Amino acid sequence: MSGLSLEVNGVVKRFGKFAALKGIDLQVKEGEVFAYIGPNGAGKSTTIRILLGILQASEGTAKVFGKDAWRDSVEIHKRIAYVPGDVSLWPNLTGGEVIDLFTGLRGKHDKARRDKLVEAFGLDPTKKCRTYSKGNRQKVALIAAFASDVDLYILDEPTSGLDPLMEQVFQECVLEEKAKGKGVFLSSHIMSEVERLCDRVGIIREGEVVETGTLEELRHLTRYTMKVITSRGVEGLDRMPGVFDITKTGESLNFSVDTAQMGEVIAHIGGFGIVKLESAPPTLEDLFMKHYKNGGVL
Repeated sequence: MSGLSLEVNGVVKRFGKFAALKGIDLQVKEGEVFAYIGPNGAGKSTTIRILLGILQASEGTAKVFGKDAWRDSVEIHKRIAYVPGDVSLWPNLTGGEVIDLFTGLRGKHDKARRDKLVEAFGLDPTKKCRTYSKGNRQKVALIAAFASDVDLYILDEPTSGLDPLMEQVFQECVLEEKAKGKGVFLSSHIMSEVERLCDRVGIIREGEVVETGTLEELRHLTRYTMKVITSRGVEGLDRMPGVFDITKTGESLNFSVDTAQMGEVIAHIGGFGIVKLESAPPTLEDLFMKHYKNGGVL
C-alpha cells in the first residue's frame, strides 16, 4: 500500500457566525499512525465528523482514499472503522451480538480474529449491553473495529474508560494494524499513548492546526530539562542565551535549555568540573502545554 489514507486541505466549518475550523490542513499516509491532539472545543470532533461525512465542510476539501468525504461517504465507510469516545449500544443485545452485527455488515466475518480480541480485552460477550460499564462498551466498539478488515481506523478518544492493562492491549492492536499498512487517525488526551504509537502529531488550537510533524521534529521546538552537579559553583549561566528557569536544589543546579544551545551550555558548564549530569528530552505534553498555557483552556 502507498499514498494517502486521508487528506484535508483548507477546511473551514462554520456554525452560523462561529468558525469551528479555520482552514485546517492534514494528511495521513497509509501505514501511518497520526495523532490529533487538543483540548475539548478545539475542533477535533468537528474534523472527525467531516471526515466521516456527517458534516459538510463550509470551505476546502476533505478526501478519504482520494474520494470526497461528503459525496462519497457510503463508499468510504466500507473501508473505515470508527470508534467514538463514548459508545452507545443496544441495551437488549449482548456484547457478542453487537460485535457480530458490526462485523457482519461488512460481509466478512473472521471468527478466529473476533474471539482472539474478545479474550485479549477480557470481555464477557454473553452479557447484555445494558449491564456494561463505560469501559466494557468501549471494548465492544474496539473489538468490532479491529475484527473488521478495513484500511483506515478513525479513533476519537478510543481508550476512554479503559484501565491501563486494556490500554496496553489497544496499543498492541494499533501497532499490529500499522504493521499491515493500515492508516490510523487517533484523537487522544493520553500523551504517553500518543508518544508510543504515533509517527506524526498534529496539535489543534481554537480551530487551527498550530503544529504538525514527527515527534522528533516537534521536540526541537521545546526545551530540555537539565540537572547538574559540579565541583565548583557555575558562573555566568544566567547570562547565556537559551537558558531558563535556573534553580538550586541541594548540590543540584536545575534549568531548562533550548535544543539549539545545548552544546554551548554543556561546554560552559564543563569548565566548572561536571560531577553528575542528567538531561531529559521534552515530552509531547510539554509541547502541548506550550501552546495552551497562554489563554488556552484545558
